[in-house]
Amino acid sequence: MIRFQNVSKRYPTGQEALSNVTLGLAPGEMAFLTGHSGAGKSTLLKLTALIERPTRGQVLVDGQNLRKLPRRRIPHYRRRIGIIFQDHHLLHDRSVFDNVALPLVIAGYRHQEIGRRVRAALDKVGLLRKEKAQPITLSTGEQQRVGIARAVVSRPAVLLADEPTGNLDPDLSREIMELFIEFNRVGTTVLVASHDLALISGLGKRMIHLEQGRLVSDSEAVA
Repeated sequence: MIRFQNVSKRYPTGQEALSNVTLGLAPGEMAFLTGHSGAGKSTLLKLTALIERPTRGQVLVDGQNLRKLPRRRIPHYRRRIGIIFQDHHLLHDRSVFDNVALPLVIAGYRHQEIGRRVRAALDKVGLLRKEKAQPITLSTGEQQRVGIARAVVSRPAVLLADEPTGNLDPDLSREIMELFIEFNRVGTTVLVASHDLALISGLGKRMIHLEQGRLVSDSEAVA
């Protein structure tokens, strides 16, 4: 589903965030990206989501070479990718329902279908009763769940998460990771960047470790 072939990324500042990285995730696989701050985890996710393009090498998602994808096709491509950020990126002047509905509104779904999908996504993350609430009234953990619901409401083939538990306590962090595992169980390819080794090492999933932009270890999932 996701394949990096000798991928390097150098920013205009001269920083080489990734250097000659080769790795692949099979359809329906789940893996964690680990490494210190600045190791290249966020850049790898941004290349997968086509927020950035590689300087060298190829990124392929579901057989599609992202370097060859024209700019006009990027919005359509991103509809197949769910993205979750550490700081939620919620619209605080809109309700929880409206925040989750946004990708479907942009994609042109009918009103009835939007309502059905949004409520299903909110139910999945345990926030169905909060659909009319404003994000500012929610706890940090609940806001992160809204972000997850928004990322999965369009039923993406790939789910990317960048330090999704960075601001949460251990119990909430475990609950969020269990949500990702549930989505993976139904066939979604999941790639999560996390520095919380104490949490993710006990989940039995593949761990891909980066250091200074280089792939230094890749441990297979434990059955």
